[in-house]
Amino acid sequence: MAHTAEWKVRLHLFEDDEGTTKAHVVLDTGTTALTGEGTARCHPADANVPEIGDELAAGRAMVDLAKQLLTTAERDVRGLETTGPGPALRPAAL
Repeated sequence: MAHTAEWKVRLHLFEDDEGTTKAHVVLDTGTTALTGEGTARCHPADANVPEIGDELAAGRAMVDLAKQLLTTAERDVRGLETTGPGPALRPAAL
């Protein structure tokens, strides 16, 4: 049985005057939404390169989102178990 889906991801980046970049990522599946958060701080001795802060904050937000998505999937698999141990779940590789 073929299955096709399109999920939308929105990523918002914010930088304050003190060199902290915050990222907020939203995954919208059409039936549910998950959000991830990430931050990056520029060390005072480092050059302020906004792109690096964006990359770090966005990456951390996406890792947060990925962990939540894997946890949700594992919970859903366990909810489907009716007899026996069900499928083996490997620990998340994040």
